[in-house]
Amino acid sequence: MAKKEKKDVARANYPKLYDHDPMADLDDETRAKVSELETYIMKNCLWQFNSRGWDRRKQNAGILGKTTQLLVGEEVENPTPLDKCYWVDAVLLARNFRERCAWLADLGADEIRAILAKLHARIDWLTIDGSLNEELTVQNY
Repeated sequence: MAKKEKKDVARANYPKLYDHDPMADLDDETRAKVSELETYIMKNCLWQFNSRGWDRRKQNAGILGKTTQLLVGEEVENPTPLDKCYWVDAVLLARNFRERCAWLADLGADEIRAILAKLHARIDWLTIDGSLNEELTVQNY
């Protein structure tokens, strides 16, 4: 019994950002756009499978944040080796999004930021907060 209590305490320190699927609140057009981007990531990007939830959260934010900057034409700063790693994945992701999603060219910077923010929420939901993999939330893993 002591192990179970300790396990629950370790999990209690790991907060979830989403308690339901963020796609549930989107209109059909936005849902279709986010879904297209999500499908590409789920089928082609191995970075989404980091072994710990907090690593996944940092990685999702780093890569999708830099992807957003690239798609809206902002300069991306990479002061650390980890930032450079995220940037490489973001360059490839932005390039593939542009090639596969022609509709991105018709969107303004604010619209792209909004779509990518919804994509980020969806990826966090699928890979962390909505995941049934309990190992993601163990603090001492």
